[in-house]
Amino acid sequence: MQHLVRGTAAAFVAMTAACAQTPVTPVTPAKPTVVIVATGGTIAGAGATSANSATYQAAKVPVDKLIAGIPELNNVANVRGEQAFQIASESFTNEKLLQLGKRVSALLKEPGVDGVVVTHGTDTLEETSFFLNLTVHSDKPIVVVGSMRPGTAMSADGMLNLYDAVVLAASPSARGKGVLVSMNDDILSGRDAAKRINIKTGAFGSQWGALGMVVENQAYWFRAPVKRHTMKSEFDIDTLTSLPEVQIVYGSGNMSPAMYDAAAKAGAKAIIHAGTGNGSVPDYAVETLKRIRAGGVHVIRSSRIADGFVIRNSEQPDDKYDWVVAHDLNPQKAKILAALALTKTNSTAELQRMFWEY
Repeated sequence: MQHLVRGTAAAFVAMTAACAQTPVTPVTPAKPTVVIVATGGTIAGAGATSANSATYQAAKVPVDKLIAGIPELNNVANVRGEQAFQIASESFTNEKLLQLGKRVSALLKEPGVDGVVVTHGTDTLEETSFFLNLTVHSDKPIVVVGSMRPGTAMSADGMLNLYDAVVLAASPSARGKGVLVSMNDDILSGRDAAKRINIKTGAFGSQWGALGMVVENQAYWFRAPVKRHTMKSEFDIDTLTSLPEVQIVYGSGNMSPAMYDAAAKAGAKAIIHAGTGNGSVPDYAVETLKRIRAGGVHVIRSSRIADGFVIRNSEQPDDKYDWVVAHDLNPQKAKILAALALTKTNSTAELQRMFWEY
């Protein structure tokens, strides 16, 4: 028995020694895959000289060159690009919104894709990000990114913005938080983000604050969205084929009520009143809006003020007039939600529910 024990122990020692001499290859985690869908904008722009930070041509640089210009992306993810459009974002249409949304949705359904980045001009970036937030049913990260200066300018911001966007899209911590906007180190909700200045690199913000920041390849989170989005949304990009017409009429002193009639005559199914203050409607325009609503066109009171929210039945008796309030959504975001809502219902009560929930 003692000989057997000694023999077994000797064999174990020999096996351990052999294992110690065998090099162990560390297992490298597979990098996530991120697809960059490019649509143009300033982030793909070029100026005549490096001193041109505000005067330039947008939508000139293709997506493959944007990616090649940031070799550090290879340390973050397996990145590939697609050129959806090459336009300045003020030229986005409903048709392009639908096309982009369907492509993003299809990409996120691919098992090998972990996240999508959309490069976008800043003029309508907030509208596209809100549209995607409402319609794409995926919990994988969707990050919309732009820049305020072309890549040819001194202190161009696009390179770092795009890098941060890929970091976010590759991060498991970004899953389930809805569509995100990555600008100037900030992580903003696609619902809340708004362009608040047209010159500075810190152009985007939210009255409710950023969700977090990206600093040196790391996302730091401080809050999360509470409104319905993506997986919990009742709107589905894969079933949408068109969007009804919605128009915005901007409020001011001595405004012309004829603008409402023009929008209705042009086929608008809803009019966003971008009112002063609390979405206020001047006394001389009330009868026009009541008549338009009686004719079947929805009236939605928003505000031209950047912050705050419109209070229902304050300033105007919305219940009595069968109007809707946009809550805290600015006019351009209210337009997006109204168009989607009208694909589901024509009920004022249902429209108002959607403005509370989204």
